[in-house]
Amino acid sequence: MLKQIGGDFLMLLVTIDPIGTVALFVPLTATVTAAERARIARKAVVVSGCELLAFLIAGEVLLSALGIRLASFQVAGGVILFLFGLQMVFGTGVVAESARAEPGHDVAVFPLALPGIANPGAIMAVVLLTDNHRHSIGQQAVTAAVLAVLLLTLVALLASRRINRLLGTTSANVLIRVMGLLLAALATEQIATGVASLLQRNAA
Repeated sequence: MLKQIGGDFLMLLVTIDPIGTVALFVPLTATVTAAERARIARKAVVVSGCELLAFLIAGEVLLSALGIRLASFQVAGGVILFLFGLQMVFGTGVVAESARAEPGHDVAVFPLALPGIANPGAIMAVVLLTDNHRHSIGQQAVTAAVLAVLLLTLVALLASRRINRLLGTTSANVLIRVMGLLLAALATEQIATGVASLLQRNAA
């Protein structure tokens, strides 16, 4: 169980990417007070947490309703996560292109919660790691992993100014790219597992 939690935690850590979220959070909250920054951080984590938990609960049910085998989704999801990892390595993608607040909108919701924290890669990872057909939501390793990464993200956002000063832009970019490489490697493992499962079922 601990090994499963560790694997799920690593997958979610590199897709949610707290350091990348800090890099987005700092400029968006540069002109507000410390109290308002804390409120925005808490709201962003709560909103994104609700989004991810919703996919955790309903994602596999939706796949079953559509007649999609989990192994097939594992291969497709692995490919998408691999591409998402490449986007992190090269500094492109949905989050990079959406890193601007819209006038009149709460920055805690957009772009921080969506697509910052609960980005497409994180949503894909949550559905991919879900195992509703064998365990309840409370018993699943991915549930603990989601909550742990969200807590870590909240701590990072609350300490964002100090983290930003400590790391600087260059170090943050290096960390994001390293996490992108890790995500690409984890996605490759998911693809290999999915392909093996499909071949085994077809052979049987």
